[in-house]
Amino acid sequence: MYAFAYQRPNTLKEAEAAFNAGEDASYLAGGQTLIPTLKQRLRQPSVVVDLGAIAALKGIAATNGGISVGAAVCHADVAAAPEIRKLIPALARLASQIGDPQVRNRGTLGGSIANNDPASDYPAALVGLGATVHTSARDLAADEFFTGMFETALASGELVVKVSFPAPRRAAYVKFRNPASRYAIVGVMVAETAQGVRVAVTGAGPCVFRIPEMEAALAKTFSIGAIQNIPIASGELNADIHATAEYRAHLVGVMAERAVAMIA
Repeated sequence: MYAFAYQRPNTLKEAEAAFNAGEDASYLAGGQTLIPTLKQRLRQPSVVVDLGAIAALKGIAATNGGISVGAAVCHADVAAAPEIRKLIPALARLASQIGDPQVRNRGTLGGSIANNDPASDYPAALVGLGATVHTSARDLAADEFFTGMFETALASGELVVKVSFPAPRRAAYVKFRNPASRYAIVGVMVAETAQGVRVAVTGAGPCVFRIPEMEAALAKTFSIGAIQNIPIASGELNADIHATAEYRAHLVGVMAERAVAMIA
């Protein structure tokens, strides 16, 4: 690693001040991405601002028919929380499938979505459930938060504080995972919400995306048959050593059908 200063503030204001005071500062949440990049010397921050002591970033609460999850809550706690398992079991199941026990007990919701890895699971949950991201400066709908590969609407120094998930009428998340990393080669969240049916896909493209054709079909008839013949274009999907774009396009349909089958 390169040398850097380390700070562990106790409040959001202190964290933002420490970040803004550095020439090239980085926030540290669970460290599942930052620590490896530091070890590989792919990042050279002047200061690392550890968010682990900030109470405002922690906690899970049931609020107004939904769930509020602090940005510093780890995946294992999302998976185990009684409130989430009761109101949004699909979110708890999604969190239980992230990585391995070590990753689930260190990685955080806020760190994951701020990083916006194209193969991460949470973007599908946020977009599929119509969540709201509350930052240190504003509130953002999930549809507006994720903007591209490893890119979000967060401004420099802006922090994710918590995420509000409205409870759906029914929802399911299914993914085809990489057997080594457990990252989603393709993951699909299907949810029937108060605003209608939402189908969100992660892993397949550079950024999470919705499938309006499937949403419209499921709004009319919530069944596997309603979406079986909807084609998925492969032109803008990811292609790598794990799967071709064409295979990912095929998996989108298969994972969506399996999600519908779980809750139809």
